[in-house]
Amino acid sequence: MTIEEIRENYGKQLAEYALSLGAIQLKPTDPFTWASGYRMPIYNDNRRFLSNPQARALITEAFTQILAMTNLHPDNIAGTSTAGIPHATTLSDSLGLPLSYVRSSSKDHGMHQQIEGLLDSHSYEGKTVLLIEDLISTGGSSIKAVEAIRAAGGLCPYTFAIFTYGLDASKVAFDSLDPACQYISILDYDLMVSCALEKGYVNEEEAAVLSQWRADPFGWGEKHGFHKVSK
Repeated sequence: MTIEEIRENYGKQLAEYALSLGAIQLKPTDPFTWASGYRMPIYNDNRRFLSNPQARALITEAFTQILAMTNLHPDNIAGTSTAGIPHATTLSDSLGLPLSYVRSSSKDHGMHQQIEGLLDSHSYEGKTVLLIEDLISTGGSSIKAVEAIRAAGGLCPYTFAIFTYGLDASKVAFDSLDPACQYISILDYDLMVSCALEKGYVNEEEAAVLSQWRADPFGWGEKHGFHKVSK
């Protein structure tokens, strides 16, 4: 299967789950205030997928299909802490592979580890690691996880994600890595908006406004009269 075929099949089904479960919420006329203070018409909480075993199984099946497409044969499945961990766990169980997870930073106590699931060497020892993310926005947290895996002696050529906003910043962030690490998502923003319109979660005017957001996410609010909130 190609990535287009995977998204056409699994991505569309996942979009329906995301919208019905509230894992993706859309408010183009009364946008959310993100932690940064920016007003944004979308809010993503992929932890809501945990409540639905069919959605979790779909995510695992989609990741398995993407893995077959890439012809990657990982030795270890790593999840980002915390939202990537359950999906990395399910995938590693289905593949019969070791599991690890990557914190955003090292612990300030004990062994001061950033990566859990490694043995006494605290190293991947040159093995290939597949990183599982729940969401890729600007790509910053994903890049830190890839760098942590590589610092621990792992090879990390791919990051798989449930959903991506498809922002230019994420492409720039991943392109900056040397050696390269390619990210692939089951569902992307454009497909999600298309599905939301098809299923009646938004109308055509709202879908157009949502498409404008992806083109300029940090300028979108001001252009539509939604000023950044000072914190």
